[in-house]
Amino acid sequence: MRILIIHQNFPGQYKHLAPALVEQGHQVFSLTPKVEKVTKWKGVTLLPYKITRSSSKDVHPWLSDLETKVIRAEACYRQAMALKQKGLEPDVILAHHGWGEPMFLKDVWPNAKLGLYCELYHLNDAETVNFDPEFSTKDLASNALRLRLRNLNNAMHFDVASAGISPTLFQADTFPAPFREKIEVIHDGIDTDVVKPNENALLKVSENLSLSRKNEVITFINRNLEPYRGYHIFMRALPKLLKARPNAEIVLLGGDEVSYGSRPPAGKTWKQIFIDEVRDQISDEDWERVHFMGRVPYNVFLAMMQVSRLHIYLTYPFVLSWSLLESMSAEAAILASDTTPVREVIKDGETGWLTDFFDGDALVEKANALLEDEETRARLGKNAREFVVNTYDLKTHCLPKQLQWVEKLAQVEI
Repeated sequence: MRILIIHQNFPGQYKHLAPALVEQGHQVFSLTPKVEKVTKWKGVTLLPYKITRSSSKDVHPWLSDLETKVIRAEACYRQAMALKQKGLEPDVILAHHGWGEPMFLKDVWPNAKLGLYCELYHLNDAETVNFDPEFSTKDLASNALRLRLRNLNNAMHFDVASAGISPTLFQADTFPAPFREKIEVIHDGIDTDVVKPNENALLKVSENLSLSRKNEVITFINRNLEPYRGYHIFMRALPKLLKARPNAEIVLLGGDEVSYGSRPPAGKTWKQIFIDEVRDQISDEDWERVHFMGRVPYNVFLAMMQVSRLHIYLTYPFVLSWSLLESMSAEAAILASDTTPVREVIKDGETGWLTDFFDGDALVEKANALLEDEETRARLGKNAREFVVNTYDLKTHCLPKQLQWVEKLAQVEI
């Protein structure tokens, strides 16, 4: 087959699937703005497209998100038309439609089967919109209208897509019927041969300090340190956590930008806002045990998971982080928020412990109890890894299912 993959940051979620399709003998192409000329990546032919205009300054704020997506979609469409004139006729198009790129590709190739990576449908319900009262939406009526317009991108793709794939049940279930019936739940996969326990792991946090499994290491990871991933809850619990665990080293990983949710006040970062809020409650001596590592290479992240004695994961009801499954694969003991997406993988008392997202005192109490109980931590860690190996392993479960999904997609009648 001729397979075209669309992702604004290729390979993205197609990191493993694209090369695997090449290995099966398919011709695989990717249309992406990340390259300036035709090139190859693991057998995939990368085809460039250019975004030649920017968003309007005076567009209605409810429409700004859609306009950005249409701009990308138009640029992708025009390059697709040029490729069609040169003879490219894909049998299957695989696309993460979150940025709008594949919106018009069925107009170019009406006979191609379009399979979407369905990351999230924006819901307007109590669990998602106003989950956190501190950062709640003040104008609920207007927010419902804004989200409806934001979902236009989803709706326009549903009309032309043959099937969808979502990494978790929580994400798939955000999508409305009848398209939900076309979505299969298959995770991107965790390479458990790489992400595994390592008794000799060493994490260098500074020029003068390296941590091993002999240290009491508490870890916390966000792509960016922000409220959507519970950073504010963790930081507010930090003074008590440091007092309760006088030998613990606290290691935080994450950038200063915003991945999800609202932006901080101009000129500030969520990271610094909550440091400033709690810093005067923490002695200088204790503060030396808190290590912000920013964003790090994957091998450093892996070492961080392997030395972790307790990993704390908090999230709103939202897309589940890969880092949680990877920490489970590394056999870390997990203390996580009792929120819907987390309950899909953390079974309380079996693969980890759950705690109320908003209860900082309970967080400290449960963290302290787990750190005092080596036997329970070991049992939770082993169960967590076994669960990931049996359910989310890349090579034995997820990738074979993804390849089967592509084969089924190619057989769908239009």
